[in-house]
Amino acid sequence: MEFKLEETEREALLRTARESIASRLERRSPAWPPAAGALLTPCGAFVTLRENTALRGCIGRMSSPDPLVETVRQMAAAAAFEDPRFRPLQINEFDLIAIEITVLSPLRRIHDPNEIVVGRHGIHLTKGWRSGVLLPQVATEQGWDRATFLEQTCWKAGLPPDAWQSPDTVISIFEGLVFGEAASERQREPQGRGHPVKK
Repeated sequence: MEFKLEETEREALLRTARESIASRLERRSPAWPPAAGALLTPCGAFVTLRENTALRGCIGRMSSPDPLVETVRQMAAAAAFEDPRFRPLQINEFDLIAIEITVLSPLRRIHDPNEIVVGRHGIHLTKGWRSGVLLPQVATEQGWDRATFLEQTCWKAGLPPDAWQSPDTVISIFEGLVFGEAASERQREPQGRGHPVKK
């Protein structure tokens, strides 16, 4: 993936995501970190929340016309408060969550599943009106091979596990730039006397 972020830009995005959640929990106006350069590039992104390593929310956009920093603001709030798999985040959980951001490359349709490199590529799969997506890091975290990764993406789309072999199934791949908070960055009170929509 050619898109790159400097360490300071990654840190700014993580602070932005946390501020998006904190300001909502504290019912105040957000105090956004400065944003410039690559952070103003239109780009898809996912924000993942974990509490003691367990998934607590994950929502993103495969692509977006909005600047990356705005996408992260929206996805962070959505992951915290709008993921239908979880109840909305409570203020007493704020210090317990770890934030991870995945910035996405553009989708590239493939016709040979052997092009998928486990650990490098994420999968976006569509058949009819159903679609599912799994991020690149999921296969590595779960120890899946390529076939299992495809089957799990089918399951995510609500399709039979072998649907990826159907000629009318569209498979696209993408890469992700993944980064997250260190444990020490999470042990703090909500920031600021310092807005927010859909893994």
